[in-house]
Amino acid sequence: MFCPRVMGCNALGSLQKFHVLSSCPSQWLRSMSSTAHTGSVFKWAVPKPRYYPSEEDHKKYGGDPEQPHQLHVVYRIRSALRRPYWEKNMVKTLGLTKKRYPVIHKNTPSVNNRLNTIKHLIEIKPLKLPQGLPTEEELQHCYINSKGELMIHKCLEPIEQKQIGPN
Repeated sequence: MFCPRVMGCNALGSLQKFHVLSSCPSQWLRSMSSTAHTGSVFKWAVPKPRYYPSEEDHKKYGGDPEQPHQLHVVYRIRSALRRPYWEKNMVKTLGLTKKRYPVIHKNTPSVNNRLNTIKHLIEIKPLKLPQGLPTEEELQHCYINSKGELMIHKCLEPIEQKQIGPN
């Protein structure tokens, strides 16, 4: 762009253009430092924290900070499209290919380091067992609800049938 006060200088060539730009008042030129956003960060640009264990959570769910939960329920909440290849590979290795599909992982340092690389794409909740650990027979009737609880859907067993009629 050229200065508004010197409109006829743009036909004089590239050397004249440089001269016109350099003779502009400083208020018309913007430096890179003035265009960079140095103020507060917009609310929409800051990702919401997903799960940070606190003392209130331990009191609410009967947990102990010294003995953390054993299993994570991990949900992928954002797409891996337009992300680097290492994040896409990590999403595949952790089994998070479907969005909002719960996947259970152990709460170990190695798994937590893997989850940390894609923490902006996932949501982590502790696996809660309100009905206790399921037995081997009950494993096929278990499901995880939206709150991250492992629920056991007990099937009804038929009552012994009695014959009605003449004895």
